[in-house]
Amino acid sequence: MGADEENTLAGWGRLAVPGREVISEDFESITRGVTLSRGLGRSYGDSSLPPPGRTVVAGSRLADRILAFDPETGILRAEAGLSLGELSRILLARGWASPVFTGTQYVTLGGMVAADVHGKNHHCDGSFGDHLRRLRMRVADGRVLWCSPAEHPDLFFATIGGMGLTGHLLEVEVELQRIPSPWIRMESERIPDLVSFLAGLKRAAAEWPFTVGWFDCLTAGRRMGRGILIRGRWAEKAEAPTRPPAPKRRFTVPFEFPGWVLNRSTVRVFNFLYYRKHVPRRRRGLADAESFFHPLDVLREWNRIYGRRGFTQYQCVLPEAIGSDGVRRFFDLLTGLGAVSFLSVMKDLGAAGRGLLSFPMPGTTVNLDLPVRADTQEIVDRLNECVIDLGGRIYLAKDAFTRPQHFRAMEGKRLEEWLRVRARWDPEGLLASAQSARILGDMT
Repeated sequence: MGADEENTLAGWGRLAVPGREVISEDFESITRGVTLSRGLGRSYGDSSLPPPGRTVVAGSRLADRILAFDPETGILRAEAGLSLGELSRILLARGWASPVFTGTQYVTLGGMVAADVHGKNHHCDGSFGDHLRRLRMRVADGRVLWCSPAEHPDLFFATIGGMGLTGHLLEVEVELQRIPSPWIRMESERIPDLVSFLAGLKRAAAEWPFTVGWFDCLTAGRRMGRGILIRGRWAEKAEAPTRPPAPKRRFTVPFEFPGWVLNRSTVRVFNFLYYRKHVPRRRRGLADAESFFHPLDVLREWNRIYGRRGFTQYQCVLPEAIGSDGVRRFFDLLTGLGAVSFLSVMKDLGAAGRGLLSFPMPGTTVNLDLPVRADTQEIVDRLNECVIDLGGRIYLAKDAFTRPQHFRAMEGKRLEEWLRVRARWDPEGLLASAQSARILGDMT
């Protein structure tokens, strides 16, 4: 079903379900009795979509005010619908930044809490939940309350990474990061193979707060895992221009691409050219924050490149304990499956998050954009079976195809504890999503 058909809703991956969205400035009131809150709809799969039989999702796009900010401590209190992009527009030039930047700026604070988002700096600064102080929520029985590590802590930690299934987020209080300038000092380096890439990430993590890498998902053999490693940090005032970054010129993908455009041959050519054009082998430079953190945001509606059938983003974390041999085992499977990923990303993660279902753990995270085709379910199944065997897990904010038995095998006791807390706050099971119906059996 297409994302533009009447009475459907879709995530960024363009996989649609029946439903409609109600948007109101009186977001606090409209959440009463509603199944799920929805922000800007940039989760890739079905986590922000309504479950079967529940066709109304409350939109939070107009509940986006900054309610309080302390310029001495950096503590911000804002409505959950405030976007990361708007936060950056207002505060970067004033010397403050979000403690975590996602790959897109079109995500709300509420969504950042629900997914417990992580960024290029996870190895040193953790995920978004590590910087939260308090949350104001409407819970399933209609009450509006604050929760924190000291007040209703079970609800607080279940909500961080809980995908919006513990209550409607109304306000978020978070500690921002003081920065010397709105510019990024960065380096990029061409890396010849997987072992070198993993070692390069480790070296970079010891010296740089921001690290990430693009890799070629189709090349096997001794060049498997080749790619480009990127390192960055906030530029000091003496290194940065005195002027703030100029607004970016934006372009729009004007139409849906035919489904055949992204295939193994075209992606192989793209990967080869993208890798080879990185000359010299190591580059140094200065970038504005938007270009560094959100490079795809200059291209509006870029998901149209994947055509009418859309795409899924598969992201997993492989635990540090398995070492490079374990990561290579996953890559051997990935290249053997011939999974066509136009954008493939790898980086190190640090300590596990505070949320009961937070995604990160110490190890290597791998992120793939997969066009939806006849074998997509099989590819996800095979990757998930490997991740389970290696002791890893997947990221719910990206997922659209994981089977319930695979998710339960990954999460085990963590999921059991989260379900117990969820049942205390929503004993009648009023809060649900298309994703929770798929992997948890909600509304069935």
